[in-house]
Amino acid sequence: MGQANGRLSSLDSGQPALEGKVVLKKKVTLLRGISIIIGTIIGAGIFISPKGILKNTGSVGMSLTVWTACGILSLFGALCYAELGTCIKKSGGHYTYILEAFGPLPAFVRVWVELLIIRPAATAVISLAFGRYILEPFFMQCEIPELAIKLITAVGITLVMVLNSTSVSWSARIQMFLTFCKLVAILIIIVPGVIQLIKGETQHFKNAFAGNDASVLGLPLAFYSGMYAYSGWFYLNFVTEEVENPEKNIPLAICISMIIVTVGYVLTNVAYFTTISAGELLLSKAVAVTFAERLMGNFSLAVPVFVALSCFGSMNGGIFAVSRMFFVASREGHLPEILSMIHVRKHTPLPAVIVLHPLTMIMLFNGDLYSLLNFLSFARWLFIGLVVAGLIYLRYKRPDMPRPFKVPLFIPALFSFTCLFMVALSLYSDPVNTGIGFAITLTGIPAYYLFIVWDKKPKWFRKLLDRVTRTLQILLEVIPSEEDQKL
Repeated sequence: MGQANGRLSSLDSGQPALEGKVVLKKKVTLLRGISIIIGTIIGAGIFISPKGILKNTGSVGMSLTVWTACGILSLFGALCYAELGTCIKKSGGHYTYILEAFGPLPAFVRVWVELLIIRPAATAVISLAFGRYILEPFFMQCEIPELAIKLITAVGITLVMVLNSTSVSWSARIQMFLTFCKLVAILIIIVPGVIQLIKGETQHFKNAFAGNDASVLGLPLAFYSGMYAYSGWFYLNFVTEEVENPEKNIPLAICISMIIVTVGYVLTNVAYFTTISAGELLLSKAVAVTFAERLMGNFSLAVPVFVALSCFGSMNGGIFAVSRMFFVASREGHLPEILSMIHVRKHTPLPAVIVLHPLTMIMLFNGDLYSLLNFLSFARWLFIGLVVAGLIYLRYKRPDMPRPFKVPLFIPALFSFTCLFMVALSLYSDPVNTGIGFAITLTGIPAYYLFIVWDKKPKWFRKLLDRVTRTLQILLEVIPSEEDQKL
């Protein structure tokens, strides 16, 4: 999997397309950075099913407290990533920071799990929500056929990958438009909710902390649901090398985005409870649709369309960001060399984008997606906790590293402790699913020694790999980036 042969001679013969540098260009402005974060965080969850938190907290008041706490905790994590993004100016997010702090083995395990399971499963799940809600207006009186949902979902996934393979600028522009749509959708819920409050509709907030007693074991599951709803604040760090003026724009984009999302999420949940009781919310399949039907009449038909657009934005932002993790891991020799190559004209990491397509399609049509996400939600927070612990470690290991943005030490200490505490509690409260996820993660260790450390692979295998790489270079019209060739 290590670095191989460099440019193809057929693509390196003074063609006009190669007169400029073949690199990923800095096209992510502050506004585009904000749209990547907000557009990826706000998916279907806030519109469809905030009941995970309510179910595990037992009361309206406690659920709103957890929503607020998860927003503040996510802001703490985002601030830690802002420091890492301004002092380690490489793309790749989690992978890059673990590599920098703890070395290649844990970094490889992180990218291994992301490529094989987490990202294909997460993309398939959010895409299925897109497929279901884009078809909702056409099947108002009957159940939507599962095959129809999967086919339209497959079209949506393919469209997102084509978009990200074709143009960084267009992908970013569409992300900005979809982020605007998400914020409009949230306002469509918040404004009627505020009007309801002004009218005195506060009956569901009386004795807000009364209700079913939440067990101690339920709280980490509630926090899991909340942190999952906020997850996405780290995606700008995946594209650090493409951000204009990263020292300024990364911290600004992260802080602005997290404040907007936290306020929006809490107010959206308050709005729901002005019209829907806790019991009704737990029974609803799609809370936003139930809310809209009660207050807006025929206009409620617009809500599924906004939810579908919101899901499409999350798909687009996730693919845009995570493809850069694979690009950087390939550049470091931890994934096949072809994934670190760039299209000669479009300047997009084409192979790193499309590598997810077959895996996502397999999971879409064959996998038990929600079980996979349950298995591996703990892995995500384990590694995020490890990344933030790495920030503390780097403070002592490399005190002279330039840090244009620096957070107080208690913030990474509190955040990493909370992540690791949630992981430990989930091992206790859900040992089967978490244990399976742990076992899947551990498969990265033998894979590391087999694919990366073992350098005496048979000559026929190396020749086959080189031939496949060169064939793919010709078919996809990609070459190593300028930075690659300096390494």
